[in-house]
Amino acid sequence: MNPFTRRRVTVAILLAVCSPPAVAQVPNALDDIFIPDYSYAGYGFGEIQPETGDWKRIDVTEHDIRADDGIDDTKALNRLLESLQGDSTPVVLEFPEGRYEITDIIHINRSHTVLRGAGTGEGGSEFYIPRPLLYATRPPELTELSEYLVKLKKIQREKDRNIELPYSPWSWTGGFFWTGVRGQRVKSYLADYDTAGPSPTRLTEGKKGALSFVVDNADGLEAGQVVQINWYNPEGEGGSFLEQLYGDSNVTIGSHHWNFPKLPLSRQQAQIETVSGNTLTIKSPLLHDVDTRWNVDLTAWQHLEEVGFEHFRITFPPQPQVAHHVEPGFNAIYLTGLFNGWVRDIVIENADSAILTEGISNVTIERVTTQGSSLAHYSVQLGGVHNVLVKDLVVENRVRHPLSFNTFANKSVYLNAFVRQNPVLDQHAGANHHNLFDHTRVQVKLDPSVEESGYALFEGGGAGYWKPSHGINTTFWNTQVVFTNGALFEKPILLNGMEDGPGARVIGVSANLPIGVKYGPNAYIEGVGTYYSEIPSLYLNQLNRRLAK
Repeated sequence: MNPFTRRRVTVAILLAVCSPPAVAQVPNALDDIFIPDYSYAGYGFGEIQPETGDWKRIDVTEHDIRADDGIDDTKALNRLLESLQGDSTPVVLEFPEGRYEITDIIHINRSHTVLRGAGTGEGGSEFYIPRPLLYATRPPELTELSEYLVKLKKIQREKDRNIELPYSPWSWTGGFFWTGVRGQRVKSYLADYDTAGPSPTRLTEGKKGALSFVVDNADGLEAGQVVQINWYNPEGEGGSFLEQLYGDSNVTIGSHHWNFPKLPLSRQQAQIETVSGNTLTIKSPLLHDVDTRWNVDLTAWQHLEEVGFEHFRITFPPQPQVAHHVEPGFNAIYLTGLFNGWVRDIVIENADSAILTEGISNVTIERVTTQGSSLAHYSVQLGGVHNVLVKDLVVENRVRHPLSFNTFANKSVYLNAFVRQNPVLDQHAGANHHNLFDHTRVQVKLDPSVEESGYALFEGGGAGYWKPSHGINTTFWNTQVVFTNGALFEKPILLNGMEDGPGARVIGVSANLPIGVKYGPNAYIEGVGTYYSEIPSLYLNQLNRRLAK
């Protein structure tokens, strides 16, 4: 069987060129085209902030965890967390100023748990991690991924550098601070690991964007539950759900979209508001239509709630970069199975990947800075997420994929991100769709060859079997580019790089030099050379309008 398929219609790639930035009020796109409602992203659906004022405080120094004493703190911290496992009391673990040494995975397997330091600067708290996950205790969650990498013969080959090395399981997975439900499968890679669960609840009626839908049986469902809604492609290579994801565009679709018919291609974690007969009302709008051809179902979602990380640094030693995909695992935080969580005011230095995610919803990651001399794989990566908000991220270091929507990411937002070098707005294939880059700032140092070839600001990574790079309705709003050189170039700088991402909305791209934008196929492009001052942030505009109703 052909591992790829193409949609039916060939469409043109739009190109627009304009002079240095103008200021405009409101783009026509708000009236002329469909733009997803991103306003439900973040902790508490964007409506509230975490409140831990009445939580129990635990000073970790009372549990043999002391800064600057030259003693590894891993076992003591895991003992403390394990001692709390059977207690549902909300707790804040407080780490006074100083350096704590961690050399193995810190597992957070309980809800209502916060790790809080004394700040990121002088007089703050630091977790120093001297060696990578390669030398950590190997968790059982890694077994399936490791088998997958062998079965698919995932090898990094770079002939000119004499590189022929197997992929590392830590390249996009794992972290020294790891949230998740104990024993829960983090991500599906192989059908051999699928297990039969209880019969799912089927959705029988529902429209994209609606807050209510009908199920075949609402027994056992109640207000307050957080469940998962799943859309599948049981129809094979030409399945109708693929058009929901990618529109009617001439893009190559990889074989993973039909080789695993029991794997949902789109997932939405949803909080039930009301149950009336077989009609459910949920907090955030339905991601897609309900169609019997897509076997749309509702399943239980095992997850943690109210887990937070705040006010500390994580530091790794500088390390050489051997090759892409063979990273040893200097990964800081891995968020899995989490609803209504947060990471805020964190500095992470010399990580392979600062924050990785999988299977989380309504999490806010804000005021995170990544820095260091080592080339990183990811800064804050969004994979397998729904309604996640990354706010005020600063990427100071060199990163292969500085901002990245990865496999199965949807309805999530990067807001006010600033990438200071080698910026790429990456969409990493794997049926990611309906995501937003909002009020993004990037700083670019141009190579002389760019005057002819352009700068690849918009790129799509990922394996061919998960292509194209993204689904329809990806949105870029008020992207601002600062070129640190290139003033003598005779031609506008062409911002390009995305050839197979269908149906994007590219609205407001401004720069300090003349620019053009090339994006395709079938992209809506408006406001090249324009900053929309009346609505700096699409997410905040949508949120404020919703809350004002």
